[in-house]
Amino acid sequence: MIRNPILPGFNPDPSFLRVGDDFYIATSTFEWYPGVQIHHSRDLVNWRLVSRPLRRKAQLDMRGNPDSCGIWAPCLSHAEGKFWLVYTDVKRLDGSFKDAPNYIVNCETIDGDWSDPWYVNSSGFDPSLFHDDDGRKWFVNMQWNHRGKGTGGNPKHASFDGILLQEWSPQRGLFGPVTNIYAGTDRGLTEAPHVFKRDGWYYLTTAEGGTGYDHAVTMARSRTIDGPYESHPQKFLMSTAGQPSHPIQRTGHGQYVELDDGRIYHTFLMGRPIAGPDGTGRFCPLGRETGIEECVWGDDGWLYLAGGGLLPRTEVPDPFDVKPEPPVSITHDFAQGELPPEFQWLRTPDHDRIFRTEPGALVLRGRESIGSWFEQSLVARRQEHHSYDAETTVEFSPITYQQAAGLTTYYNRYKFHAAMVSHEAGIGRVLTILSCPGDYPDGGLVFPMAEPLPLPEGAIHLKVEVRDAAQQFYWSTDGAAWQALGPVLDASVVSDEGGRGEHGSFTGAFVGMVAFDITGQAAEARYSRFDYHPR
Repeated sequence: MIRNPILPGFNPDPSFLRVGDDFYIATSTFEWYPGVQIHHSRDLVNWRLVSRPLRRKAQLDMRGNPDSCGIWAPCLSHAEGKFWLVYTDVKRLDGSFKDAPNYIVNCETIDGDWSDPWYVNSSGFDPSLFHDDDGRKWFVNMQWNHRGKGTGGNPKHASFDGILLQEWSPQRGLFGPVTNIYAGTDRGLTEAPHVFKRDGWYYLTTAEGGTGYDHAVTMARSRTIDGPYESHPQKFLMSTAGQPSHPIQRTGHGQYVELDDGRIYHTFLMGRPIAGPDGTGRFCPLGRETGIEECVWGDDGWLYLAGGGLLPRTEVPDPFDVKPEPPVSITHDFAQGELPPEFQWLRTPDHDRIFRTEPGALVLRGRESIGSWFEQSLVARRQEHHSYDAETTVEFSPITYQQAAGLTTYYNRYKFHAAMVSHEAGIGRVLTILSCPGDYPDGGLVFPMAEPLPLPEGAIHLKVEVRDAAQQFYWSTDGAAWQALGPVLDASVVSDEGGRGEHGSFTGAFVGMVAFDITGQAAEARYSRFDYHPR
């Protein structure tokens, strides 16, 4: 069986592509660099990260982007012997405007050096590129209406102003008429358009209801690409809205592919909420993940879930009869002097300013604060399990409280916990905890430890144990005899729903290594290992 999610942890907005015997999924990375994750599979069960194509300044520079901005909803396609990738670099989240420039890059190989981008437009986000069988290419994206009145027909949120279509070519850019082809259903917030063609019909899938618990995959079709489009008889292909006991939630936003034998599989965005520390609420620390379902074509020419209804299953029949690979612990000693592939950093294309790798160490150069939107020395990996342990070893010699380095569970500038080696006058080197529990609109800190802990000289081992909505930091001088550091902390803060709540942010939790030096002297912290153990 295929077990959902197929891409655990922060892997939202899956764009699904089949090229021969190879399957690819491209997902959003938001403010994390390099941009866009592309996973590969031959069996739909086991997936491997093979590319992050946006990895140089000419393609992507997110310095100054607010939290939950950056790369939204990429679209991956293949035509003319090349892979094509469409993406948005969103520059604003709050307020009436979005500022969402859209770009296209291409490459002959999925893991090669992708082209410099073509700028396309900025009229809205979630763009896609459809290659018609007559050789023409069509650019599709939602339209954002900053006036808030909307003309989309069913605007539950008036700024979501319908789906735009226009012809595009590499030589001419956008040309020809702009057509608003679909207003959506009464669920509203219509976005994430993808166009397919089958049996003379143009099929349009969109995401509706927002990316929270009312999310849905909506389907429509037309005999001509520019419409008019009629909605699916049941409006939605899948949705878990109003089904709070279902183990999969927030279902929406995906694409389908067809196998040689005619079987259909459709990816979708999903969440797996847990309760807060008091046993109430719904919190998704793993963010928005990627799932998959089997679909069938009905006699009416519409796509339906193979299991019936609208609810995707946690286990789906596997067409290739392979076993899922079990979760494994991952240990890194940085012996090869390279950054392991699961790690990313924030916003900047100039990573040499915030870290370097050398045989046996990852060295972070302390830059701006842990809440900076510009140059933040934080290298981390996704939380992929509700319960896990992470460990690291750091050598750091701060001379002021303005310098700190350590281990963090991190979502964004408002939602994190960090165990930090720092300095206190009259004491010397100390361990302390910095937390931002999400309810401080100015990003204010709290300090869960009553007093900082004096440290001996030498390397310090740090560990965090996360068990659903609770987490505990530990420290050690030898990596064997661990002592608890501070109190048990609320891990549900480090989630999509933490802080401002649903739709306030929508990425996912990371765990990793962080350093800052707000004196401007770029004090260096040397990390000799990082381990991640699913529990």
